[in-house]
Amino acid sequence: MAIAALHSAATGLSALSSAIDVTANNLANANTVGFKSSRVNFQDLLYLQKAQPGVENANGDQRPAGIQVGLGTRISNTQADFTTGSPQKTNADFDVMVSGDGLFKVSILPDQGDGVGYTRAGNFFRNGEGDLVLGNADGPRLEPAINIPEGVNKIEISPDGIISGVTPGTNTPTELGQIQLASFVNPAGLESIGGNIFIETTGSGQPIEGTPGEGTLGTILHKYLESSNVDPVIELVTLIKTQRAGEMNSQTIQAADEALQVIGNLRRF
Repeated sequence: MAIAALHSAATGLSALSSAIDVTANNLANANTVGFKSSRVNFQDLLYLQKAQPGVENANGDQRPAGIQVGLGTRISNTQADFTTGSPQKTNADFDVMVSGDGLFKVSILPDQGDGVGYTRAGNFFRNGEGDLVLGNADGPRLEPAINIPEGVNKIEISPDGIISGVTPGTNTPTELGQIQLASFVNPAGLESIGGNIFIETTGSGQPIEGTPGEGTLGTILHKYLESSNVDPVIELVTLIKTQRAGEMNSQTIQAADEALQVIGNLRRF
């Protein structure tokens, strides 16, 4: 059984190593706007059935429990936490936050999610053509596209996503476009592709699109950003627990190795 213990502990170390990677990524993105933390879910592996429960003995009595020896663990999935991060007040004209359920829709490369991505980050900019784009390295356009003409000032974004501003030569606000949101039956099934962007998968279901405040969709907070929902205290506690579990698996490997050494030394007696 020392061999089985070695393999079981090895699967534990491998899974825990990946768990540390996930925790490290969470902590690294503690200041990333709209970032959603992930947790690792584990599952046990196959079992050696040394004795079946319920088997009758010679007296006709049934064994109340069997003998089952597990063969380790593995990561079943990583689950994104879509709870809302803390609001952060800003003074930028195009900073927005979704209060409640919903994601912004942006255009991405055609080979990624059919050219459509979704994000909780609301740090938008106006590019050289006047279109609103997400403030990451690639600058994907907000969908549907919203163009802000040059010289427009006094930008206001209403809770239902209507963007208005005062154009040169006028004194009254003009409607410039409306932000749309999308939600998913299972947001944890979305695939993260980096840059604060998720894409649709079969597991997430198809997007349910609409205007902010419609149905279950949240509303828009203007000049606010959603902070990362990473809780550093929880992540550090998780990191400590994972490290200690790794140490215990290492000790299991050491104990199994010592047991094999004892067996190997039997030939000397």
